[in-house]
Amino acid sequence: MTDHQEISLDWMSGEQTPPPSAELRPEVPHPARMYDYYLGGKDNFPADRAAAEKVLALSPLVRISALANRAFLQRAVRTLAEQGVRQFLDIGTGIPSAGNTHEIAQSVAPSARVAYLDNDPIVLVHGRALLAGARPGSVGVLQADLRDPEAILADPAVRELLDLDRPVALLLFAILHFVDDADDPYAIVRTLVDALPSGSYLALSHATADFVDPAEAGKGPAVYRAATAQLTMRTREQVLRFFDGLELLDPGLVTAPLWRPDQAPQDTDGQVAIWSGVARKP
Repeated sequence: MTDHQEISLDWMSGEQTPPPSAELRPEVPHPARMYDYYLGGKDNFPADRAAAEKVLALSPLVRISALANRAFLQRAVRTLAEQGVRQFLDIGTGIPSAGNTHEIAQSVAPSARVAYLDNDPIVLVHGRALLAGARPGSVGVLQADLRDPEAILADPAVRELLDLDRPVALLLFAILHFVDDADDPYAIVRTLVDALPSGSYLALSHATADFVDPAEAGKGPAVYRAATAQLTMRTREQVLRFFDGLELLDPGLVTAPLWRPDQAPQDTDGQVAIWSGVARKP
């Protein structure tokens, strides 16, 4: 598999358990597959489900938060497309499910172009399914690592799909909490945003322990330490730093269900453990 290869689908996602693969490491819980389980998907292995159930046992809001994050993605992408954005750089896209970025964007603007980037083999294996039905040449699924933003910006496949001299929506949904402080996530985001022109946008969501009893806050990350990625929860103030120098759209940085909701409020909306926001580069 080359770094810039568009990946073909080897099995249909309707199965209860995907076939084993050494590359997929089915015996090790993976955050993307755990997230798929939270969303009610079927593209996960027994180890993923067991780890996810441990997290769910800590709080019933975990699944609610995952669903709220997915709904925020869809509202944010729709809003940006309605405001004229026609290019989307979606990093850490995760396993495809209903209402993907290109489906939402192209429902508003058929000419919208989307580059999906992920370093997760199972996401890449699902690439062909993600591309099904998309306008030819308008969507690409590429292998890349958020921790190497310079490589992303220099990637010829990204530059073939997107014109980085025109406004781009940089989408970082539920990915930055998998970047350790040692990797300087603020510098990563700054590098990406600095490379985009005025009129571009940053949309992101980030897990938090702000609403958790401090005595319980470390239990969720402990489960992920047994998986293939660390989980670094950040406070609202820490997440707000990612938007330094940008103009936050109303209603600012809020929990996922409270960002321009399209349904009646729920009692749990203010405690969903996902900070969410969208900002414009002046």
